[in-house]
Amino acid sequence: MRLYSYFRSSAAFRVRIALNLKKLDYETAAIHLRRNDQGKPDYRGVNPQGLVPALEDGGQTLIQSLAIIEYLDEIHPEPPLLPTDPLGRARVRALADIVACDIHPINNLRVLRYLTHQLGHEEAAIGNWYNHWIASGFAALEPLLVRDARTGAFCHGDSPGLADVTLVPQVVNAERHQLDLAPYPTLTRIYENCMRLDAFTAAHPSRQPDYEA
Repeated sequence: MRLYSYFRSSAAFRVRIALNLKKLDYETAAIHLRRNDQGKPDYRGVNPQGLVPALEDGGQTLIQSLAIIEYLDEIHPEPPLLPTDPLGRARVRALADIVACDIHPINNLRVLRYLTHQLGHEEAAIGNWYNHWIASGFAALEPLLVRDARTGAFCHGDSPGLADVTLVPQVVNAERHQLDLAPYPTLTRIYENCMRLDAFTAAHPSRQPDYEA
């Protein structure tokens, strides 16, 4: 397998965690988003959308992190990243979507660049924008986790799954932008449990071959 990745990409981070949880070997092809590697013809030939991650497996190329993760879960079912019951699967997907569909897209690098270069916003305003949308999503996630008996050591039970894979990169982003996490003790507890596992720590941006401080 070859994973087209950027060390700081939240979406690529998710896929790295999933690959590690499944104990799957892969090689990293670094796509430096801040140097605009994603816009070069060679990479557009891999993913016309010009985003990371992309995963090559068996001569096929997959895009979009959640689609890649569910593909991995289907072809390598152990350990499972989704519950077996329909209600549980719906819950985990909903928790993951709060991050992947509601928080992440409007804090993506291409959005932040548009705010800077096209709309002329200053760095402080963009930082406020970034943390506002994380806090908005976390303010919904926290009670959803607290009020549901299915929450355990992780988002759903006592084994990490899709919701945790999606949550952890967003918490890392929140820490990098110095968002106060005190209002989200359950979310923080789950994050800390995840980061005790090698699959999560090995996927951290600082552990990637293309990492830049």
